Amino acid sequence: MSFLLLRKKLTPTFVATFKIPENMFEFSQYLGFLLFLTILTMGFWLMFFLVSFVSYWVGGAAWERFKEKRAKNQEAQ
Repeated sequence: MSFLLLRKKLTPTFVATFKIPENMFEFSQYLGFLLFLTILTMGFWLMFFLVSFVSYWVGGAAWERFKEKRAKNQEAQ
């Protein structure tokens, strides 16, 4: 490619076809987005905690009930 440019004495030109906006968001929109991200992150970690804690709690309760029933059946025999 560079060989063709040198041979025909063409210079590559780059034209910007878009303009970067100076103020993409207002400050209140930025704060709203940060608030949204904060609530989303808190919700994610709360869900993570609840799923792990509640499953541990339910599993432990089920295991204790199983041990009680097993002890009751062994006592009855």
